[in-house]
Amino acid sequence: MAAYYNEIDGFAAQWLRNLVARGHIASGEVDERSILEVQPDDIKGFKQAHFFAGIGGWSFAARLAGWPDDCPLWTGSCPCQPFSGAGRGKGEADERHLWPAFFSLIKQCQPSAIAGEQVASHLGYRWLAGVRSDLESAGYAVGAVDLCAASVGAPHARQRLWWLAHSDEQFFEPGRPLAGAPRQSEGPEKKRKRLWLDAEHGRGTGGVSDPGSQRLEGSAQNGATAPAVEGGPVYLQCADGKARQIEPGIEPLAYGVPARVGRLRAYGNAIVPQVAAEVLKVFMEARP
Repeated sequence: MAAYYNEIDGFAAQWLRNLVARGHIASGEVDERSILEVQPDDIKGFKQAHFFAGIGGWSFAARLAGWPDDCPLWTGSCPCQPFSGAGRGKGEADERHLWPAFFSLIKQCQPSAIAGEQVASHLGYRWLAGVRSDLESAGYAVGAVDLCAASVGAPHARQRLWWLAHSDEQFFEPGRPLAGAPRQSEGPEKKRKRLWLDAEHGRGTGGVSDPGSQRLEGSAQNGATAPAVEGGPVYLQCADGKARQIEPGIEPLAYGVPARVGRLRAYGNAIVPQVAAEVLKVFMEARP
């Protein structure tokens, strides 16, 4: 089989199996053990390995990007709870800080291409600095970018750090952008915002879509979802008093919905595949 999926949550693990069975993500095996129990021999024979796999966002993103199922790739969106502003802020002292376990497998197996994601908080930037230091010490070149879901047209922020690593030390030259400026032949609709992040010195230069812009906020009537104008976008009244745009037809998960908690957990921990796909496309463009 092409892919190895590691996911400790049983609900998400079964979701992965369902997606594999329906051909939505790369064919493979799902391992429900903690990454702390995984050994290098467990991953032998697989072209791809997706850790903290969730509901298969990275595998789906790879397909969106045109990355073949049989092309080597490791991915890992390590748990964000230790570094999220909504968490306890314990950072590396949190027992859910599992980068060391992931890095141990990387050092032993030496995959050629690795991609990952983390929350774009102050602690997230510190985490990324450590990740880059570890990978560079193991002979990897590392690039990173700060992007939100709105950068691909989603009606929400979900700001995240996306990082890439390649076993060729010269793959990302020091100080060189992850990808160059958009080609002159590219139309405005195809231009991707790209920036280089120096994780040790805060946010990089460049820009991303503004998650707090008026484009994402509007008005709601009586706390319910309603279009701002007839036939226009739909807005949802949020707890902070603002109304934010959602895609038409989407209904919030409410009490009484089957598997509500499992679905909420799976969605909340999932990446936005469309953003990951754009990052992987840039990775593919830059490869020798």
